[in-house]
Amino acid sequence: MSYLLRVQLPDRPGSLGALALALGSVGADIISLDVVERGAGFAVDDLVVDVPPNALPDTLITAAESIGDVIVDSIRPYSGLLDTHRELELIDQVANARDDRLQVLVDGVPRVLRVGWSTIIDTGLQGAYRVVGSQSAPQTQAGSAPWLPLDKPIVLDPESEWVPEIWRDMDTKLAAAPLGHHGRALLLGRPGGPDFRPSEVARLGYLAGIVAGVL
Repeated sequence: MSYLLRVQLPDRPGSLGALALALGSVGADIISLDVVERGAGFAVDDLVVDVPPNALPDTLITAAESIGDVIVDSIRPYSGLLDTHRELELIDQVANARDDRLQVLVDGVPRVLRVGWSTIIDTGLQGAYRVVGSQSAPQTQAGSAPWLPLDKPIVLDPESEWVPEIWRDMDTKLAAAPLGHHGRALLLGRPGGPDFRPSEVARLGYLAGIVAGVL
């Protein structure tokens, strides 16, 4: 079983080593690490860890937070592919797709940006509508999108009136970025959190901008 563990820890020598030792003490093995964000004296990292069968995720939280100043932001089961060039691979897949490139994009974004689902949304005479969605996208769609059109990637208020009730019930964090200059946007949902970090929003913007050029 693998878990994606997002932790905030002091940005000083030895912090990551201490965290690895603490996780190792409960049988967890770190198999991937991404630096999500660095701030004044702290870092936010995404760790993919393997744990023994029947191990409880609570043990990972307890072990990590046994180290001073370490905070676990979130923990989720993880079944994604492990690679170090996820964005580049997805752009290549979109560029070389023979069929619907938009579908290839939204199916790949959850793995690349580690979110629950992604859709491309646009507006017409009847309001907002979904152009295409990932396999994991919720059946319930947004009937309006007052935040469109976009000129830059943003974090959206998950409690806004336009957000479907079931999305709010699942505490879905939302972010979006413009997909070209035609009013469409790439919308991401992360049910249960964690919140989108500024660096993640920036990555979303870069990815959407490059893909828009490819499309």
